Amino acid sequence: MSELGPSPLAAGDKNLSVAEARAAIAASLTPIAGDETVDLPEALGRVLAQDLLSPIDVPAHDNSAMDGYAFDGALLRDDAPLDLPVQGTVYAGQPFAGVPDRLAALRIMTGAVMPPGHDTVVPQELASAGDGRVRIEPGAVRRGDNRRRRGEDLSAGRPALHAGRLLRPADMGLIASLGIESVRVRRRLRVALFSTGDELRSPGQALDAGCVYDSNRSSLRAALQRLGVEVVDLGLVPDDPAALQATLEQAIAQADAVLTSGGVSVGEADHTRALLARLGEVAFWKVAMRPGRPFAFGPLRAADGGPRWLFALPGNPVAALVTFYVFAREALLQLAGATPQPLPVLRARSVAPIRKRPGRTEFQRAVVSPGTEGWQVQTTGTQGAGILRSMSEANALLVLGHEQGSVAAGEFVDVWLFDGLA
Repeated sequence: MSELGPSPLAAGDKNLSVAEARAAIAASLTPIAGDETVDLPEALGRVLAQDLLSPIDVPAHDNSAMDGYAFDGALLRDDAPLDLPVQGTVYAGQPFAGVPDRLAALRIMTGAVMPPGHDTVVPQELASAGDGRVRIEPGAVRRGDNRRRRGEDLSAGRPALHAGRLLRPADMGLIASLGIESVRVRRRLRVALFSTGDELRSPGQALDAGCVYDSNRSSLRAALQRLGVEVVDLGLVPDDPAALQATLEQAIAQADAVLTSGGVSVGEADHTRALLARLGEVAFWKVAMRPGRPFAFGPLRAADGGPRWLFALPGNPVAALVTFYVFAREALLQLAGATPQPLPVLRARSVAPIRKRPGRTEFQRAVVSPGTEGWQVQTTGTQGAGILRSMSEANALLVLGHEQGSVAAGEFVDVWLFDGLA
């Protein structure tokens, strides 16, 4: 056993299920160390490093949830209307300056501080006002209605957000509402990315006979950017042991994780397996899934003794992106220190029958749309692993489980929305 410990799952030639592979990856990973303080405008998409405690009560005072009239709810009666003089008006940001009369109402605006002794607000549309008085009919409101209590959203000293939170736009507003201008976040995860293959060319280069443009790096780089990680793009690497070793060593020195697509994932060449054995303990897996069966994962040894995790994806463009979503996306968020969140799954009716044999998980490119009986889904057509256009046309992955068989038209199926994978 090396200093890195045993391989996460030395599968050998065994076909792993998607669930087994995902579980093995999750069990292997520990979040990276390191954090920093950033100003609030820079915090979107970052992972909160510690619980964020509220320095104030939210709201900071009892206030009105409506434009209307504030009064003492104890005056309400079930058998008679309430008719009160209107003493004045209370505006948001301008507490009532006088002494409220318990037997009078006050015109009040949304967000204004509730005057002492006034615990209820009748919305203006439920009251009759005129000649300096307001009339409230029986049953229009109950005592305490339309009053937001001090601290009902957050009380001072309590966590507003917990460590591990991947900060979203609404969180930015919440933090700002507490008067906090900077937050402590985990440092950004650094992911090195490269594609392997003698046949690959970068966009802008001449396309020699038998060659193709590398699309994987562009799609995977975009997927990484949506996770908020720092991408170290190491370009194209030829099918050459020395070049591969040099690139992997560069990746290990510069990043926390390494994401590749192409030949390194297949592991058929002895030099590839031997190289990865020298650099770490990468396991080559045959995963029972379509597309994306060949996949490699494991730790590479860094000079500081810590692991640099390798995710080696298939070379086919669709397979590369699907295996990224299935295996790498949540793992990278886990490495970044984000609290794991179950992936949202939509249930939709299949528009057409789908052929499928049990014993593997299938991810089909699909389009989800509203139907007459709720959400419906249909595939984009031919599902070849190299047809990237179908991935671009789709807005979701239709997921057929390991033990699931063929699907009849009208049956419900699981769907991963691409926007949910961001």
